[in-house]
Amino acid sequence: MRHATALRTALSALMVVGAWTAVGPATASAAPTDSATSAAELPASAALLSAMQRDLGLTEGQARTRLAQEKVATALESKAQRAAGSAYGGSWFDSATGKLTVAVTDAGKAGAVRAVGAQARVVEHSAAQLDATMKRIDALSAPDGVASWRVDPATSRVVVNVVDSAQGDNDVRAFVAKARKAGPVTVERTAEAPQTFAAGTVGGDPYYTGNVRCSIGFSVHGGFVTAGHCGGTGQQVRGWDNSYIGNFQGSSFPGNDYAWVNVGSGWWTVPVVLGWGTVPDQLVRGSNEAPIGASICRSGSTTRWHCGRVLAKNETVNYSQGAVHQMTKTSVCAQGGDSGGSFISGDQAQGVTSGGWGNCSSGGETWYQPINEILNRYGLRLHTA
Repeated sequence: MRHATALRTALSALMVVGAWTAVGPATASAAPTDSATSAAELPASAALLSAMQRDLGLTEGQARTRLAQEKVATALESKAQRAAGSAYGGSWFDSATGKLTVAVTDAGKAGAVRAVGAQARVVEHSAAQLDATMKRIDALSAPDGVASWRVDPATSRVVVNVVDSAQGDNDVRAFVAKARKAGPVTVERTAEAPQTFAAGTVGGDPYYTGNVRCSIGFSVHGGFVTAGHCGGTGQQVRGWDNSYIGNFQGSSFPGNDYAWVNVGSGWWTVPVVLGWGTVPDQLVRGSNEAPIGASICRSGSTTRWHCGRVLAKNETVNYSQGAVHQMTKTSVCAQGGDSGGSFISGDQAQGVTSGGWGNCSSGGETWYQPINEILNRYGLRLHTA
């Protein structure tokens, strides 16, 4: 393989897609930093700041401040959870205050949470109680008109999303009635049903399985991770130049939506995500999980780079092929062919694109499968800089 082709192949095998920025959340053990100082010193790329201004309606200064505040919130989340103990009811980033908010069922734990630097809100149900409700609903068989269900720590309830046009469907009504018996549940409407974002073969810089095009996710030692609905275990994978990359070594869909592919035959991996010429290539430095409310970016082989916010975690998404559990929902748009691509917050890997509704012209919502769950499931090690 010629040198130029080999170089592009290596980068494509690493990350065909990804949202890039030169700054990332601190590790969970890092001490909080002063947000004003961090914002002034933040080495965020112009492309990231531009995308945040476009998609989140922020000025450049507000985008820099937001990134610095989210870095502190990410570092605080695990500490605040330990401080809350069994009273922990979930947490989220509050963009209005620029701080992490932690829900607690015991007012006596609020002081301990504030002592580590987070805000506290007293709620009715613990995270353990809400997770138990989720499991009971997960055991039900959901009709097509039910889009998803998730834990919402801010309201201390499980939210069931029903497609607007299916509100009166008898099967939907029966499902909602059973869900309400499972625990604290509220119902919300959503515009459309979710769908996966695979696509037929078209041009671009993707990977291919049969006649399906998807986007490469994060590089791991020995291969890369991507979406499970893009291919089954053993299926062959071809690169942007139609050359053989490897095979799906493990794949799960529905129930989960993740997979990993081994890399060989002249392809290799590096801890970088391609910027498609519009965003600087980004080094991946870890996988610290961003909180609900944090800004997040996604890039795919169809729509390239778009940003938004983390809307919810631990959401079950009811695709036509079956339900997928423990997903993270975002306000970021996506389209066919973006499946498997990277969600990133700063320089921290977050997950691989699964599906959603809408598009990048009129807007929509997209879910991703968290990266750490994939790494743990297959015993993989994220390739980091």
